[in-house]
Amino acid sequence: MEGEIDHRSTRRDFTHGELHRRDLDNNPFQQLANWLAAATSAGNFDATAMVLATADASGRPNARYVLLKHFDEAGLCWYTDQRSQKGQELAANPYAALVFYWPENDRQVRVNGAVEPLDDAAAESYFQQRPSPSRYSAAASIQSQVIASRAELKARVAELQQRYPEGNVPRNPAWGGYRLIPERFEFWQGRRNRLHDRFVYRRPEGNRREWIIERLMP
Repeated sequence: MEGEIDHRSTRRDFTHGELHRRDLDNNPFQQLANWLAAATSAGNFDATAMVLATADASGRPNARYVLLKHFDEAGLCWYTDQRSQKGQELAANPYAALVFYWPENDRQVRVNGAVEPLDDAAAESYFQQRPSPSRYSAAASIQSQVIASRAELKARVAELQQRYPEGNVPRNPAWGGYRLIPERFEFWQGRRNRLHDRFVYRRPEGNRREWIIERLMP
């Protein structure tokens, strides 16, 4: 690359809505459910995509998109190969941040908290719900490990298809799920002139049942 790529003049205004305290559900999980539904209704084709940010034992961060698969008041859940980089980082440092962004609504949600693995029963249940091509792919891959070529990767899948022609490929025990247990939510609504609306939900000290809601400056 030659020279600087300059995007200092690239901007747009945020015009799709506004957010007031009266608009918010007292329960952040319900508020998240409401905004997920609104993003889907607005035409977002991947509304459950979320950035997962982790850090290794020395504090160096990494981020990537994963898909939210289910949530309730216990936490937000996704599935992956636990031998992956994110899995290794969560083993060393079991805290993470999630970010949703829905440009159709000029909205963003941030969630922070501790992460725990889901049990094998939850992992097995979801694995068996996946389409068979996805099950073969998950079983063939040791996520984040180096492989010589795509041909070799496809050969691993083909070998499993020959061994399990009915699609009953077993789940590797390393393929499982995680739950982020929220300690903090932030709901962001883009507004004109960058005077955005931001509200944070946080737990009072020593209280795991209630949420304090506060407005933040943009």
